[in-house]
This record gives sequence, C-alpha cells and structure tokens, in this order.
Amino acid sequence: MTMSHLIGAGIALAVAAFAQRASAQVFGSTAHTVTVQVAPITVIGVDLAALTLQISSGTPGQETMTVTDATSKLLWGTNSSNQKITANTDNAAPLFDLRLVAVNPTGGSVTSEFSLSTTPHDLLLNVGQSLGSCTLQYRGVALASQAPGSDTHVITFTVQSQ
Repeated sequence: MTMSHLIGAGIALAVAAFAQRASAQVFGSTAHTVTVQVAPITVIGVDLAALTLQISSGTPGQETMTVTDATSKLLWGTNSSNQKITANTDNAAPLFDLRLVAVNPTGGSVTSEFSLSTTPHDLLLNVGQSLGSCTLQYRGVALASQAPGSDTHVITFTVQSQ
C-alpha cells in the first residue's frame, strides 16, 4: 500500500466515524454548552519607584526626630467586592521606625498610621469594585540618641479579601 492509499484510508475512517456520531444527534440540528466566567481581576501600583526620607536636623536633647513625605500615590483597581489593601516591609530588623498611613483615598476606609513590619498590616479596608488611589504618607522616626545610619525597605502592597 502506498502513502497516498494510507492517507486516503485514514480520511475515509475519520469521515465514517464523524458520520456515525452525527447520526446519533437530531438530524439537522446540534447544540453544546458554552460558559463565560469572569475571574477576579486586580491591579495595583505605586507611582514612584524609590523614595528617600532624610532626617538632617533636630534639636539637641529632643528625644524624637521625624521626617514626613507624602509625594507618592498608590493606585489600584479590582472587580471584586469586600477587599482590603495591606502593606508590609521586607526589612526584618530596621534601625529606625518607618510608619505609613493612607491619605485622601478615592475608595475604601483609612486605617490609622502604623509602623511597617514584615507582617502585613491593613492600610485600607472596605475596598469595593472600583478604580482607586490614595496618597502614601510615610514618616521616618529616629531617636536623637541613635547613631547615623540608614534602612532600606521594599514595601509590598497587596489587595486581598477582607
């Protein structure tokens, strides 16, 4: 048997199998089920890649020195309801305290200022199906008795079910 005979025989078998299945259906009509599913969709981002808080002045004898910055924005979008946004740092042993609070959110409820740690902390609650944004207000806190130094933090923001 040549190659063309084998191909022809294979096509004939496929047509016969299709005809046998088709004959089991209602003649001239067929149907199947199609399901459309929408998965949870969430996007989140920060508008600044890096930020530096520098304490460069203070009053001798004053125990606490602080610096505040509110120049970056957090942007998010979700098609799910009853969500929250958390924040945490990757720095497990910072020398100085880094605090965060959301300011003027366009969606969700603000929590109070908190010290960032490796454990996620709620930044915004009651985030619903929306696009939203807020200003991120960071506050660096050092004691006057601490030696000069620096901490680097990678802050992670997560949208999750409340």
